[in-house]
Amino acid sequence: LSQRLASLAAAAREETWQSRQQLQAQRQEVARLQEELSRARQDGERWASALQRAQREALEREAMRGAEQARQQELIRDMKERLLELLREKDALWQKTEGINTPMPGPAPRDTGLCSRCHKDFRLLSRRYSCSRLCQGKVCHACSTDFGKQGRCCLICYQQRHPQAT
Repeated sequence: LSQRLASLAAAAREETWQSRQQLQAQRQEVARLQEELSRARQDGERWASALQRAQREALEREAMRGAEQARQQELIRDMKERLLELLREKDALWQKTEGINTPMPGPAPRDTGLCSRCHKDFRLLSRRYSCSRLCQGKVCHACSTDFGKQGRCCLICYQQRHPQAT
């Protein structure tokens, strides 16, 4: 009996020792899991904070875009109003000047080396044209209008011939 009790006691000690080993392993596992949980919570808090910051920044950008869009719409409205004012002024000036005739072009200058309108020197690269209309002056490319086969004429003669173009 004492041998049986001794073997049961030894078996119980062995089982206790194994249970303690398992308990210690489980405690280490629990500690490791708690540490992981703590890191995960910290990461979650950082991500939540970053998300809130990003949402706040997005709202601020959206508010700035809305304000900028409102300023641009106001600028467009102001520009449209100014355009209408300018068109009204143009119409008023056109009505005032409708009865005024364009003066007849003066005689061409005697010096054929100058444009009769802007008095620019005719050189190698600035070609001279004879006005094929009223004045028969010599004009440069900038002071003339092309009529294709009919030739070129000065802008004053063109305006007299085509008053609606001005």
